[in-house]
Amino acid sequence: MSRPWTADLGDGTYRNPVLNADWSDPDVVRVGDDYYLTASSFGRSPGLPLLHSRDLVNWTAVGHALDRLEPAAEFSAPRHDRGVWAPSLRHRGGRFWIFWGDPDHGIQQINAERVEGPWSAPHLLKAGKGLIDACPLWDEETGEAYLVHAWAKSRSGVKNRLTGHRMSPDGRELLDEGATLVDADRIPGWFTLEGPKLYRRDGCFVILAPAGGVETGWQGAFRSRDFFGPYEERVVLAQGRTDVNGPHQGGWVDTPAGEDWFLHFQARGAYGRVVHLQPMRWDADGWPVIGDRGEPVLRHTKPVAPAQPVAAPAVDDDFPGGRPGAQWQWTANPRHGWAARGAGDGLRLTCVRTADEHDLRLLPNILVQRLPAEAFTVDVELVLDSVEAGAKAGLAVLGDAFGWIGLAVAADGTPRLVHRFAEGAAAHERDAAGSRASPGGRARLRVEVTAGARCRFFADTGDGFWPSGQVFAATPWRWVGALLGLFATAPAGTGPAGTARFTTFRVTGPNPPQKCTRHDPSHPHHPTEKSRR
Repeated sequence: MSRPWTADLGDGTYRNPVLNADWSDPDVVRVGDDYYLTASSFGRSPGLPLLHSRDLVNWTAVGHALDRLEPAAEFSAPRHDRGVWAPSLRHRGGRFWIFWGDPDHGIQQINAERVEGPWSAPHLLKAGKGLIDACPLWDEETGEAYLVHAWAKSRSGVKNRLTGHRMSPDGRELLDEGATLVDADRIPGWFTLEGPKLYRRDGCFVILAPAGGVETGWQGAFRSRDFFGPYEERVVLAQGRTDVNGPHQGGWVDTPAGEDWFLHFQARGAYGRVVHLQPMRWDADGWPVIGDRGEPVLRHTKPVAPAQPVAAPAVDDDFPGGRPGAQWQWTANPRHGWAARGAGDGLRLTCVRTADEHDLRLLPNILVQRLPAEAFTVDVELVLDSVEAGAKAGLAVLGDAFGWIGLAVAADGTPRLVHRFAEGAAAHERDAAGSRASPGGRARLRVEVTAGARCRFFADTGDGFWPSGQVFAATPWRWVGALLGLFATAPAGTGPAGTARFTTFRVTGPNPPQKCTRHDPSHPHHPTEKSRR
């Protein structure tokens, strides 16, 4: 198994980020010796990814808690800035609980006896616009339950405020109209307060919540003897002298050995929101001290925990039985027939007919996963089985701008290798390089990603890998990092349009510089270097 990024350094220490991919708005819970993490999934399906670890450093994916997004009709098309925002994961009464805010519909809750599921159907706990970042608390001392949430100004006109409710212990009903716990407009210098996580410690209610915006903000802590306040505040983690901008929004977890740790994200543009692990302690006055005296650490001794093999969420896939692994999501709720399953390995995607064939950003039938590191290489093999003019399939880097390389059926019914892209403001794609023949409708596709999310595309149609077009700079969507994607489409019409089969999806670490082996001006791409593996 290839690992383009490993946090465990093998000497009893780890490096940050522990999850070097877009696991946005993480929250974590411990159950015995096991840790579980979930993160925002926005409009992708399935939603609410679930990760497992036994040392907070080495993580593996165990699945998703949300099969489909509701209302289903609304998420039949890509909604990259909607859906599941900033979930909270808890374990209480022998069950796992996840609460989250859908900014357009309200606060939802699901629960399950086992993290692998089955999970209950979503229950709308509080309806309304702009209700986000929900977190419950069951007070073991009193038996009472509470909920806190933040606000999205884009939907509600309200921001910089945390609202609290008493909640029924079964998590299905709020018992009051709610009250403002913290109004950060009243705190000098604070703005964009959001992402609260609610805890109880030493007789105090403690809220850990970031402010200042994801790019340049800080992590705050609030505490009060009474749930409804008043709360006092303190900045407990900020960039300081480090390169970790805006350390932001995560969760506190303790260990069986009595240690305290904090997981948070760092916004890194096209790479999304990567996850850092910080040591944490409580000072003599009862305030959390996170990182190195309030600044993020880049390397640290691992938590005291049982030995665990070095691990990272899977990125490679052979698609056994035609099934994509847990790292994959669709860009909208999937429909029957997009992927055909069979006895053999390999992902067989139907060339779905669409009027939006020239803009991948509008397509719901793209299978995507996160960029897995700052620098890496992706390889995948493709066979396009179609004679429908305009049918196409390929490997994409998808964001507000996108680029892809793959195969397309020409007007004469023969497959051609094509490379296309669209800028963020462009309404449709255009050619990034000239097309060339693809004997048998087969190609090996590659994209090499280097620092700054700079992407270079390659293809092999039988004579080795050749670079194609110019370097493409990946871009994020709003709130979402760029994504790797596999797709198959065809022009609008009726009847089957063929299929595309993807095999041997591999992600490797950074490559050594390629040597210039020859220059062939007769080649359609006029390469100055040729890469063979």
